[in-house]
Amino acid sequence: MSTRSPRGPYAKSAAKRKLILEAALAAYAEAGSRGVSVRDIAERVGLTDAGVLHHFGSREALLTAVLEARDIAAAETYGEEAAFWRPEMLAKNAETPGLVKLFVDLAAAAAEPEHPAHDFFAERYRVLRQRIAGAVAAGRPSGEPASPAGQACDADWAARVLLAATDGLQLQWLLDPSIDMASDIARLRDVLLDALDRAGGGKEADLSPGPASERQH
Repeated sequence: MSTRSPRGPYAKSAAKRKLILEAALAAYAEAGSRGVSVRDIAERVGLTDAGVLHHFGSREALLTAVLEARDIAAAETYGEEAAFWRPEMLAKNAETPGLVKLFVDLAAAAAEPEHPAHDFFAERYRVLRQRIAGAVAAGRPSGEPASPAGQACDADWAARVLLAATDGLQLQWLLDPSIDMASDIARLRDVLLDALDRAGGGKEADLSPGPASERQH
């Protein structure tokens, strides 16, 4: 396999794509919750809308490439194996609501099998499940202190986690129907209720269809 850098028109096209992606990431990072148009990106790199799309084929392909570039940057910063369960990464995401909105909007649209981003999201979740499972199995990173007993473990916290998991699992199920949403949520509910019991907050929560004595563990 050749290790030489690409030359000629291909090299120029690759460099232009990289420039466009950097401009798009910056535009979404600065946009807040406001949407970003192709024209916003084009103006940053001195191209027309058509000139930008020429390098990606379509607006959807461009936006998919933006999210892929964001994932690559996160893996380079926080480590590929654990990047997507590091609190630091989510804290960074909170500083760029434009990119978060882009992810949510495109992920929802990509549930349609014909959408240009469908394969990207399906593969993304498959790979991330493997990587995060490996990171979780490895345990808490060396030197990282455990959270104080009961920290943030209350009914409001459990409700946020359960709702987030329910919404997220529906998206993953649309991309991969082999996922058993009902079973996964039932298992998570029991884990949350057990955590609340240990923290002394179980009586505040109403996450189970029956009394605590009827839960299956």
